[in-house]
Amino acid sequence: MAEVDDFNAQILTEFRSNKGTVGGRSLLLLHSTGAKSGEERVHPVVYQVVGEHYPVFASYAGGGKNPAWFHNLLAHPNTTVEVGVDRVAVTARVTAGAERDTIWATQKALYPNFADYEQKTDRQIPVVMLDPRG
Repeated sequence: MAEVDDFNAQILTEFRSNKGTVGGRSLLLLHSTGAKSGEERVHPVVYQVVGEHYPVFASYAGGGKNPAWFHNLLAHPNTTVEVGVDRVAVTARVTAGAERDTIWATQKALYPNFADYEQKTDRQIPVVMLDPRG
């Protein structure tokens, strides 16, 4: 567990030092509240920009279950994200149908490893839309 915490700490430091870029890739920092613990967590995640919205992907690298942050967002959908140097209040919702399919197809085209993740798992990888709150 400490190795994961150290790894994430390095990513958070690089993100904040480079205005949202880690290893040349743009990430966002997803803040969530633990569904069981109630503790705040910060997760670096790949995202897209769709208008003013930020879809993120509960791929878990093709694992057989959804990542913990997905369950946290279901329990506590109102949260914040850090995008570049901005902190944005958002509400999370799981996409479905054509909305999900369009965003997911774009993600696989932009990042082919997401198509690999899809092949590794029997579950449909959730696409979570982070909608800004005014």
